[in-house]
Amino acid sequence: MTTTPPKPARPLPTETGSVLAVIREAIITGEFAPNQRLVEADLSEQFGASRSGVRSALFELANEGLVERVQNRGARVRAVTLDEAIEISEIRMVVEGLCAAKAAERITGEQITELRALGSAMRTAVADGHVVRYSELNQTLHLRILQISGQSAAAGVLERLRAQNVRHQFRLALVPGRPNVSLAEHLAIIDEVCARAPQAAERAARRHLLSVIDALKSA
Repeated sequence: MTTTPPKPARPLPTETGSVLAVIREAIITGEFAPNQRLVEADLSEQFGASRSGVRSALFELANEGLVERVQNRGARVRAVTLDEAIEISEIRMVVEGLCAAKAAERITGEQITELRALGSAMRTAVADGHVVRYSELNQTLHLRILQISGQSAAAGVLERLRAQNVRHQFRLALVPGRPNVSLAEHLAIIDEVCARAPQAAERAARRHLLSVIDALKSA
C-alpha cells in the first residue's frame, strides 16, 4: 500500500517583510478569498510570526489595496469590483505601453532569445489547454518586459495594480476562446519588442490592455 507524501511545509517567516510576502501571495493566489477576515492571532499561528509582524504586514497590504481594515472588525481581503478592475486596466495600459517602448529600446540579444522562448512556451500552454500554466507565463512575460525596460518607478505601481486585478484576469483566462485572443496579443508585443521598434511595441501593449478592458466589460 502506497501513501501520498505530505506537502512540504511553507517556510516560516521570521521578519515582517517575509510575513508580508506570504500573506500577499495567499491573497493573490486565492488561498484567502475576497472579504475573508484576516485575524492577527490566526495568521500569527499559521505563519509562525509575531502579532506585531502580522499587524505591520496587514497595514502595508492595506496601503497596497489588497486588504481593507474595518472599524471594530479588524482586517479582511478587499474585493475588487468590476469597475475598479477596468480602471486598473486603463492605468496599466498607459504604464505598460511606456515599458514596452523602453524595453524595445534596451533589449539585448540574450533577452530577445528569452522572450522568444517565453512566447513559444505560451503557445504550447494554450495549444495544450493548460490555462493555469498560460496565466503564469503571462505574468512572467509582463514582468520581464518591465525589468528589461529599466523603469524602476513603474515597477511598484504595476506590482500593486496587477495584484489587485489578478482574480479578474484569471477569470478572463477561463472564458472560452480568450486564451487564443490573449496569446496573439502577447506574441505581437514580443515581436515588436524583439524588433526593437519602440512605437510599435507601445501600440501592441496598449492594444492588448484595450482588449482586456473590452473582455472585462463583456464578462
